Amino acid sequence: MDRGNSYRILILVSFCTAFALPKPENQRVIEPLSRQDHFPEGEHNAAYDHEAFLGDEAQLFDDFSPDESRRRLGLIFEKMDQDGDGFVNSSELTKWIEWTQKKYIIADGEKQWRIHNPTEKKVLPWEDYKKATYGFLEGEVPGSEDHRTYSRMMGRDRRRWLAADENGIDALSKQEFQNFLHPEDAPHMHDVIVIETIEDIDKDGDSKISMEEYISKWTG
Repeated sequence: MDRGNSYRILILVSFCTAFALPKPENQRVIEPLSRQDHFPEGEHNAAYDHEAFLGDEAQLFDDFSPDESRRRLGLIFEKMDQDGDGFVNSSELTKWIEWTQKKYIIADGEKQWRIHNPTEKKVLPWEDYKKATYGFLEGEVPGSEDHRTYSRMMGRDRRRWLAADENGIDALSKQEFQNFLHPEDAPHMHDVIVIETIEDIDKDGDSKISMEEYISKWTG
């Protein structure tokens, strides 16, 4: 890879922020592009762009030598440059980040399916998921803060589960379970995303979004 391409990659990584999604407070609503905070205390965090751009390979790059990092970035650049003009435009960059996120969603869906369905049933019943995820509530004191918090979470999960259950059998296939975990990729789940997002922003619980609540959502 020549010096010109190296500079273009550095510029490309620097400007990933322009195409990244804002990180929501509730990780179950929309999967963020990175585990990092994008703007902690108002300051830009380049590590966010690093993970959004490289996906699950980001940690590997931290251990590479500068020469190996440049070589691998060159390979990524060639994959992104779909029209072969030696540049990566905004459309190509957006498609790459979307593909990186999609790859993570599929891998996470497979991992969570194995964890929650160790006996490899064709479908996962709600009661099995509920017991594995919220069974500990039986030992919590009713009315305690933890009990109220996790009961609300279970209620949200139940609503999302019913939306993902397209054939109404109260059990999810592997694809339906992936839609449950990552509803942003399933159009029929978008209404649930809207409801959950409103609930997260509506801090005073009046079913309305004030200007202050909206601004604080994105500024912290």
